[in-house]
Amino acid sequence: MDIFINQNAGVGLSTQIYEEIRSGILEGRLAPGDRLPPSRELAETLGVSRSTVTTAYGHLAAEGFLEGRRGGGTVVSELSVLVAADAPARPILSPTRRDRAEDAVFDLRPGTPDPRLFPTTEWKRYTRWAVDRHLAIYGDPAGLPDLRLVLARWIGRSRGIAAGFRQLVVTSGAQQAFYLLTATSITPGDVVAMEDPGYRRFRRLAEACGANVVPVPVDEEGIVVADIPSEARLVCVTPSHQFPTGVTMSLPRRLALLELAAQHGMVVVEDDYDSEFRYTDRPLEPLYRLDRTRTVAYVASFSKTLSPALRLGYMVVPPGLLSRVLELRQHMDWSPAHIEQEALRAYIADGALDRHLRRTRRIYERRHALLTAFLRRTAAAGLMYPMASNAGLHVCGRLDEQVDESQLCLALASRGVAAEGLAGYTTGSVKIAGLVLGFGRVDTVQIPEALDIVGSELGLDK
Repeated sequence: MDIFINQNAGVGLSTQIYEEIRSGILEGRLAPGDRLPPSRELAETLGVSRSTVTTAYGHLAAEGFLEGRRGGGTVVSELSVLVAADAPARPILSPTRRDRAEDAVFDLRPGTPDPRLFPTTEWKRYTRWAVDRHLAIYGDPAGLPDLRLVLARWIGRSRGIAAGFRQLVVTSGAQQAFYLLTATSITPGDVVAMEDPGYRRFRRLAEACGANVVPVPVDEEGIVVADIPSEARLVCVTPSHQFPTGVTMSLPRRLALLELAAQHGMVVVEDDYDSEFRYTDRPLEPLYRLDRTRTVAYVASFSKTLSPALRLGYMVVPPGLLSRVLELRQHMDWSPAHIEQEALRAYIADGALDRHLRRTRRIYERRHALLTAFLRRTAAAGLMYPMASNAGLHVCGRLDEQVDESQLCLALASRGVAAEGLAGYTTGSVKIAGLVLGFGRVDTVQIPEALDIVGSELGLDK
């Protein structure tokens, strides 16, 4: 397949390569198993840097279109036939941004697991098996009962949550769970409370539902419950590993939040987005386990543990919301995709997910150790101070007041390092300057070089 780019198109070169290959897959000109040129060879052919090509390949792999094969280079993934229909046409990032991550050699942005760790061979086997046994019927809007039974046992074992399978609803990732819960809990104009700093996509979703979103500050014990408006109809929290600061909500705060919710009839959405990856202390039990009034909705997904391209998540829904959630779900898309559910059910039931987590946890733990050691060095130099970090796929550092966050991010981008500032996650009047450094998109052996660049721009060891 020929790839055509235009140096004067006003669109990033990496974005053009990404869109050319993606279009070739969607239009059938590239089929599963077709081999792509090595990144160095394609870069020479197109007259671009190798990093421009590897960035495009990396995004296509993260979305499930490409995969690497040992000794076989980069090929079109078998998984591409499953994700192609749902993959929206879009640039990797807006080409007008000065700090375009498409040009990055080291991608330290948070939120995505390493696509190279996806269990491609195993998932192909389970997917083929699910295709062979799938039934040409519309499914249950809550998801396959057999999958929900497996999920109920799995979260009971892994998170200590005792929930019947009828309380579980399979979703298209956590974002659909947030929408279903928000849309069935509020009416336009209602107050929704969320952590500040916090998850930006939830804020935008709640606003799209007509909510008046109120940011509530976070301190070293988690969300400041005393600042949650009593008129809030819904509050979204990340108690096990606050996003993005990493703080774990203290037990007194958890109890205070549950008491407030029960007193005022609030729905508490517990986003347990990455509890599978913990590296130091044991987590406090989920809010759901402490809830005696059934106000907590527990939300999780497989976007971090497996891949966001699979679009698989689930939630444990409070009884008072379940019928409304299922009715809305059926109106939206009737039911979750049957084949992916069947593959996931078998994958978990056979113990493959547990094996995958043990393997990936060891890899991520090494990366986490490198970043936390780096933050200890920057703290000793009075430049950037580590915030709580004992889990997940990112760490967070608070910058000294004399360091300009936006200028630092731009300087890093100019040297090939894509990083995100902490201030962009805040919506209130108080902006906290810092860096949110992810380690899901960069290989372990590349992390020291990437951190050397960050340290250099901070003035470390000068």
